[in-house]
Amino acid sequence: MQKFVINGGNRLEGKVKISGSKNAVLPIAVAAAILGDNVSVLHNVPNLTDVNTLSAVLEGLGASITRKNGSLYIEPINRMEYEAPYDLVRKMRASIYVLGPLVAKLGRAKVSFPGGCAIGPRPVDLHIKGLEHLGAKVEVKKGYIYAQAERLKGSKIDLFGQHGPSVGATANVMMAATLAEGTTIIKGAAREPHVYDLAQFLNAMGADIKGIGTSTLTINGVKQLYGTEHTVISDDIEAGTFMVAAAMTNGDVSVEGIKPQQITAVSKKLIDAGIQLDWYDTGVRVTNLGELKAIDVTTAPFPGFPTDMQAQIMGLLSIASGKSTITENVHTDRFIHAAELNRMGANIKLKGSKSFIRGVPYLSGAPVMASDLRAGAVLVVAGLAATGETTVSRIYHIDRGYEEIEKKLNNIGADIERVNTDI
Repeated sequence: MQKFVINGGNRLEGKVKISGSKNAVLPIAVAAAILGDNVSVLHNVPNLTDVNTLSAVLEGLGASITRKNGSLYIEPINRMEYEAPYDLVRKMRASIYVLGPLVAKLGRAKVSFPGGCAIGPRPVDLHIKGLEHLGAKVEVKKGYIYAQAERLKGSKIDLFGQHGPSVGATANVMMAATLAEGTTIIKGAAREPHVYDLAQFLNAMGADIKGIGTSTLTINGVKQLYGTEHTVISDDIEAGTFMVAAAMTNGDVSVEGIKPQQITAVSKKLIDAGIQLDWYDTGVRVTNLGELKAIDVTTAPFPGFPTDMQAQIMGLLSIASGKSTITENVHTDRFIHAAELNRMGANIKLKGSKSFIRGVPYLSGAPVMASDLRAGAVLVVAGLAATGETTVSRIYHIDRGYEEIEKKLNNIGADIERVNTDI
């Protein structure tokens, strides 16, 4: 086990390069490993535990994956393996992405219910519904999802769920539909940047997907997909996290590799909170020269404010002047980090899907624990802004989604050390 030891109070200054998007590379790697008929090469791939875990899942299915200089070389499955077992899938929710492609390519799949962060249930019902609309017979028994179809058939599918479009189901059904017979129309499709990137990758493989970036996707099935070369988009959530870190430390940081259209909602809220953003060709300069202002935030599917930035903005608002409210509409119980921020002196009260934040003058260092990926990120950022020493344990959660976060932060003025523990 490892932890971070952070000596807070340093102003962050300089440039930080954003890594490739975790949320984009995971489904793209699945598509390359299962749907393609020859080698694909993915560039700008972050070195993350989630990527390594998914690589192990895909290798277990028969793919061959080689990492070299930030790129993945993926040779697709070469034997009829259709089972993704519990021992591999239990480690991450994104393993569910193999379900649709396996049925489309091999005609059947047996996939364990996935694991991952403890931020409440994220059901797979829309994944199953989508595959059933494509003609698959799906059963759930003994912790596994069984799906079978001689060949999937195009259909009209609505993937708008209880809390809006499902990113995972959109990706899963879109991948499966590329090899289905006929035309599939997905209504209520997710529009997140990483869904857009996946669709672009599939088209480069030979798929026929129209309406990319909109809530209606039209997919004309093809008989075969081929390997291709693709550069994964930059990670908008990592970029947003570093933007918040600059804001909370009264910093002046240039965040390199992000485009404004990827992060519009986050940018708007930071500006509302008093942060200056100056965009240039390759990124954005984030400057905080004054007092942070209280604002209200409501999470929503893209292009709304992302749930994956909710924890980080809560950290920022905990030291903003006045009263702020955050409404979590995507994962309504995703507030575990509030208690840890309160340990550092924040004043946050929870009521259902809302958090009420009264800004305090400063946070104080304390021992805290990461409960999930984004909760871990906000505790690191809060530790940078706090007075004194903060220790963040269970940082394996953070390593799932942030590539060498302590090195990047230290390069712009932070004082953070990764330490081995006995527990």
